[in-house]
Amino acid sequence: MAIVISRRAREFIQRKGGAVTVRLSPRHGCCGGMASLAVADAVAPDDPQTYRRVDLDGLTLFIAPELADEGLQVGLEGWGIFRHLYVDGAPLTR
Repeated sequence: MAIVISRRAREFIQRKGGAVTVRLSPRHGCCGGMASLAVADAVAPDDPQTYRRVDLDGLTLFIAPELADEGLQVGLEGWGIFRHLYVDGAPLTR
């Protein structure tokens, strides 16, 4: 499983408790249709049994099985209280 977490994202996740969940999140279009976008949350999932768990350099990574081999990158963007994690490298799925 190739996943890269940037230094800034790693520090952010550690400050939030050390767990990160990478999953698909549905996005609905204004005129119908839907796409799933990969997202990262600095929390453990509610149902960890449905994720692959990986200990990665002091972090606990929970990753959706369909994203495990996508070569993802997790980064941090934003400013102050508006900082959030993002996922790069995963294709949109229908």
